[in-house]
Amino acid sequence: MNDHNYMWEALLEAKKAFTKGEIPIGAVIVQNGQIIARNHNRREELHDPTAHAEILVLREAGKVLGGWRLPETTLYVTIEPCPMCAGALIQARVTRVVYGARDSKAGAVHSLYSITTDERLNHRLEVSAGVLEDEARELMQQFFKLRRKR
Repeated sequence: MNDHNYMWEALLEAKKAFTKGEIPIGAVIVQNGQIIARNHNRREELHDPTAHAEILVLREAGKVLGGWRLPETTLYVTIEPCPMCAGALIQARVTRVVYGARDSKAGAVHSLYSITTDERLNHRLEVSAGVLEDEARELMQQFFKLRRKR
């Protein structure tokens, strides 16, 4: 599989969030060509402000791998990670992050901050942006359009 295939899997997770009334962001973590964790935003469902898709998949991957370090993993997420999630990726020692659409209001990989590549930190990630960007952006726009109608 390639970046597009894994991002489609993240988009499937985002669609699950959409159907639950959660902000539609989905994520998967891949190691050695296998998806080892998948999830979507669940803040409303879990009553947890930290229940972002990225945080949930990091927790799952840690259980699968038996530790908090997630070496040689790639996180695929539909929307650019926020500061909390970008920091968690650094802490988890994720190797690479691939995201779909930028987040001009909270993005911490390129848009507002560059946490994942900041040379002052002890770990940096390889970053690929814009994978299935249109599809990720469209899903978010649909969600907020529906929300505004209510």
